[in-house]
Amino acid sequence: MSVFSAKSFRNHEQVVFHQDKASGLQAIIAIHDTTLGPALGGCRFWRYEDDAAALDDVLRLSRGMTFKAALANLSFGGGKAVIMAPPGAKKSTALFQAFGRFVNSLGGRYVTAEDVGTSPRDLEIVHGVTPYVAGVADGGAGDGDPSPATAWGVFHGLKAAVAASFYRDDLHGVHVALQGLGHVGGYLAEHLAQAGAVLTVADLDPSRLAWAKANLGAEVVDVDKIYDVAADVFAPNAMGAVLNDETIARLRVRAVAGSANNQLAEDRHGQALAERGILYAPDYVINAGGIINISHEGHAYDIDRAMAHCARIHGTLDEIFQRARREDRPTNEVADQMAEERIAAHATAGGVGLRAAVG
Repeated sequence: MSVFSAKSFRNHEQVVFHQDKASGLQAIIAIHDTTLGPALGGCRFWRYEDDAAALDDVLRLSRGMTFKAALANLSFGGGKAVIMAPPGAKKSTALFQAFGRFVNSLGGRYVTAEDVGTSPRDLEIVHGVTPYVAGVADGGAGDGDPSPATAWGVFHGLKAAVAASFYRDDLHGVHVALQGLGHVGGYLAEHLAQAGAVLTVADLDPSRLAWAKANLGAEVVDVDKIYDVAADVFAPNAMGAVLNDETIARLRVRAVAGSANNQLAEDRHGQALAERGILYAPDYVINAGGIINISHEGHAYDIDRAMAHCARIHGTLDEIFQRARREDRPTNEVADQMAEERIAAHATAGGVGLRAAVG
């Protein structure tokens, strides 16, 4: 397996593979860019089809984190970690202690956090071994769960997409087809319902569907049917690569705005959405609330200030939408260029990251 010729390798600074036989840990950490500061990104625990799939995931996610931090004006670079779940997908204290030692071996170049398949409890175990952990409770930012902040940012980003697509500032009566009712999707669904939006939801967990139907008045559809719902906005909040040749052709919406990472199966699918007249809110911009909240961590943590910062995602997306319209380009291309411009400007000015470590 070649790293440099991997399809998602984009000038990454460092890719490190690690195995700990005693605990069963097999993990990869990818550091994409540290121009703005230490690489920050969550640790994903997932059952991958093979090593190549795990490498592709960590490369794509780490690059997204670089751009996410840049467009949120944060002093972090981009990184990510994936743990290849062992047979049975069982987690253990020993496994996360071994992962903590792996993170620590990089000397602060990479700071880890929660992601799909990991929990605040898992990260507390990691934090017992290394200081290079963000989003844990003792940082003064609550219980270490980034979901509320992420959902709040997505909510405001979705409002920006509605404003750009329908020229209205409220969500009353706006129909949202929401895919995934996990931590972020559930909070987002609550915000949307409170704002008067009409919800159609899909999830693999029957209990979450029952909750949304009973408490939010949501209509429930099968997980594969969510792409066919005639709605105003499609909000993907599950796994990545859900926007591809097959699904884009089925969408019956004017905008896509959700929390999932790596929503585009390939970069060209941003153009495919634009050609269908569907406005796309780039995933790493709209779901930046978690990393924004982390940037506010510390004993002087102020939740109101952090949430207000998350809400400014609305303005960032509005800038992207306007530029994309002026230049007649897909929004994902414009967002990538804006992020690269900010990183280049920082490098030219001789700037360094303001935070050398988190812990």
